[in-house]
Amino acid sequence: MNYSSGEKKEKIFVSVKIPCHSLILEGPETYMKKEIMEQPGVIEQTYLSLYGKFSDYIKVIKIPERIIIVGCGSSWHAGLIGEYFIEGMLRIPVEIEYASEFRYRNPVILDKDMVIAISQSGETADTLGAVREIKDKAEVLSICNVYNSSLTRESNYILYTYAGPEVGVAATKTFTAQLVALYFLTLLLACKKGYLDTSGFEKSIGEISDIVEKVEEVLTLNDRIELIAEKLKNRTNALFLGRGIQFPVALEGALKMKEVSYIHAEGYPAAEMKHGPIALIDEDMPVVFTVSKDKFFSKILHNMQEVKARGGYTITVTDFVNNEIRKISDEIIQVPVIENEYLKPILTVIPLQLLAYFTAVKRGCDVDKPRNLAKSVTVE
Repeated sequence: MNYSSGEKKEKIFVSVKIPCHSLILEGPETYMKKEIMEQPGVIEQTYLSLYGKFSDYIKVIKIPERIIIVGCGSSWHAGLIGEYFIEGMLRIPVEIEYASEFRYRNPVILDKDMVIAISQSGETADTLGAVREIKDKAEVLSICNVYNSSLTRESNYILYTYAGPEVGVAATKTFTAQLVALYFLTLLLACKKGYLDTSGFEKSIGEISDIVEKVEEVLTLNDRIELIAEKLKNRTNALFLGRGIQFPVALEGALKMKEVSYIHAEGYPAAEMKHGPIALIDEDMPVVFTVSKDKFFSKILHNMQEVKARGGYTITVTDFVNNEIRKISDEIIQVPVIENEYLKPILTVIPLQLLAYFTAVKRGCDVDKPRNLAKSVTVE
């Protein structure tokens, strides 16, 4: 269409229904706290909505030979966890990229690649830019929380996260919803590849439903976590460490802490601590470990001992507690046990969200509107 000709263009309006209760605060409540507490329902709603469209997705989706995941901030961390899902269950190679870097580095895109673009708002400028650069070269699947957003209109496939409006700037419920969507996608592709039959899919996807009750248990740890936050409120730095699939959880925990409390926090693979960050450890350095009873358990215990030997203040988020854990932990936040290793990040990330929240509140910070940040980053 030639707009300079003065030709009239009809606009199309789309109504989007948003439940009013999702935007209403009661008393002194903050949106961040409200949205953290909404996660059991969000996880269940996202799972049920995606599951209900399984037959539609399985007909159209293609099996890629390689997957490239792009995102920013918390969405990038969700993509890192998705990498563990996809490579672990599907044996499809995955590259995880910051959208801001990917769009400018002339990446090699192959014919049978799939790009997964993750964005809460669907308007993230760098993620949109990355998708527009490569959408003619590879199929794009978006994971998004906003219906008919710019990102979804640029995509071949869409997995919506049914989290409802997220008003707080720091991503909480949309992050766990993204993990549910990535897990669903992995199982979907496993069916398409013939790795899972119908009963196997039903069993695996049903584990998301089972985890909802466990998430509710985690949210009852409020008081315990608030007491720990009281001890962190005057600190200026913190380290968050994890191994394996818990490493991206540590990254997300550090991001939440720095976003809302303004405490300088860094996430690291626990094994990398000895390659530099160990120099920072002293009695003024709190170190948060995300630990699960897996093949890395004995390794991360050794990392914890290294911190403790140097006077560090250790906070352990874990699904398993023994005498050794008790000896080397100043604080323990115990989450429920589940067998599925891939879903454990949902349980271990929520205490980190609460820890950041309570620490920020005790420091007098505005948790819903952290300084210098915006909910949708629509500029470069």
